[in-house]
Amino acid sequence: MYILTADEMREMDRRTIENFGLPGRLLMENAGRGAVRSIFRVWTDVYTRSVAVIAGKGNNGGDGFVIARYLHQHGVDVSVYLLAERSRVKGDAAANLELIETLGIPLAELPDELSFSGYRKEITQKDLIIDAILGTGLDSEVKGYFREVIDFINNSRTPVFSVDIPSGLHTETGTPCGICVHANATATFAFAKLGHMLLPGAQYTGRLFIVDIGIPPYIVRSAEPWHQLLTAGWIRSQLGPRDPQTHKGLTGHVLAASGSPGKTGAAAMTAMSALRAGAGLVTLAVGKSINASVESLAAEAMTHPVDDDKKGILGEKNTDEILSLLSDKKCLALGPGIGTGETTVKLVGALIQKSPVPVVVDADGINCLAEDLKVLSKKKSDIILTPHPGEMARLTDTTAEKIQEDRIAAARKFVEKQGVFLVLKGARTIIATPEGKVYVNPTGNPGMASGGMGDVLTGMISGFIAQGKCPETACRMAVYLHGAAADLLAEKRGPFGYIATDVMNHLPDTIKAIIDGTFTDIAHDCRPML
Repeated sequence: MYILTADEMREMDRRTIENFGLPGRLLMENAGRGAVRSIFRVWTDVYTRSVAVIAGKGNNGGDGFVIARYLHQHGVDVSVYLLAERSRVKGDAAANLELIETLGIPLAELPDELSFSGYRKEITQKDLIIDAILGTGLDSEVKGYFREVIDFINNSRTPVFSVDIPSGLHTETGTPCGICVHANATATFAFAKLGHMLLPGAQYTGRLFIVDIGIPPYIVRSAEPWHQLLTAGWIRSQLGPRDPQTHKGLTGHVLAASGSPGKTGAAAMTAMSALRAGAGLVTLAVGKSINASVESLAAEAMTHPVDDDKKGILGEKNTDEILSLLSDKKCLALGPGIGTGETTVKLVGALIQKSPVPVVVDADGINCLAEDLKVLSKKKSDIILTPHPGEMARLTDTTAEKIQEDRIAAARKFVEKQGVFLVLKGARTIIATPEGKVYVNPTGNPGMASGGMGDVLTGMISGFIAQGKCPETACRMAVYLHGAAADLLAEKRGPFGYIATDVMNHLPDTIKAIIDGTFTDIAHDCRPML
């Protein structure tokens, strides 16, 4: 499911109008009509409600005028409050403004705070507010009059329906531009925008509907949007039935180099999660001193004890032995619980440079890598990094707060420079590929704020790669299923208190739910409608 930037949407609109010949006014008509259908889906009793359309002077306001006209035609009590002088409304929006005036729909011209103050009481008595103030082109802080109006809307306690995007929400980052309308529902046009899907934007958007406004499919295909939302339908397409003659030798062998004293659980969870994801075999390369502990935690995995000078720590001297173990493996899981000592840093760097198979690097492995990113330029195989914001900050010499300000930009900039696959974990996990594609994951919940979740994800990605999936596909499948398992647990057990091994052990049930079609995500409501 494509997710667009404001620039991509403008370009599709332009090509539809100029190259395909559909007039902009028709696109606005389709947008407004579809938005009204969305309103009726949320508020089935809208016939009995009084509605305030608060509109700006641009095309977002024009969409609001169309909405007002259709609501009026359905017998709804609707009034329009224009936050500008009539003379400043131009083009298609002006044409639709004339239509609502012709129909006698009440219209108040409110170009400033003084004029607006006279209608505050009237608007607060309405049963529904349509937010048609600011559209997707906003890229600066909302100040002055519009800020006052948005603040008024948010404090009114009246249900709000936003047109295209909640006014004040940044289309690319999903963060408020100083202030933002908090909508109960939003209808956007043609495609969801990044701001709808990222947090906190999704919270301001509310229930999202996508309205088909008539953009020709060939224009969409030729545009090749770079951002996509992961969906249950796509995951299902990757979970086809296995050949009846399949055996463990055909479903892949993962090598995991992980664990150290006090962190044997990380090694075990990585291994067991690869198996839960469907890998046939997993071997754990661990220090001899902790081998017995790891074996007791990961019964179905094999272990390969390596010399650790009785310290339980993997180091540079283990490099050749671990590389030799990769001769019949499909993937290397590197880092969970491995430690960050000097000799371990050298081991991690050497394995990243010399591994003949894809390497999934997480946790301590990422912190080791942050010591010297130059090793990535010498890699022989695909590298998949799975940092949380704090680890991402160490990789890029910044702060977690800066990373969170624009997660997509941070991820894309890093992969363009380093040529790796990146899974930036967190609410709405981001997957960025060396080719520039970005995927946003809709699954997962706050109950996942618990130790070991990253170890489970590392194992899952490795397990899917071992089964023959390319790194991009493996990341998409693992990230989605990881969050989906947690969502099902939260639904069954409660919002928190489940742990990483619960998620790991719930993977088979989650995969079944995806295959059976009983698991749905936010994309379920986002099917385009006319």
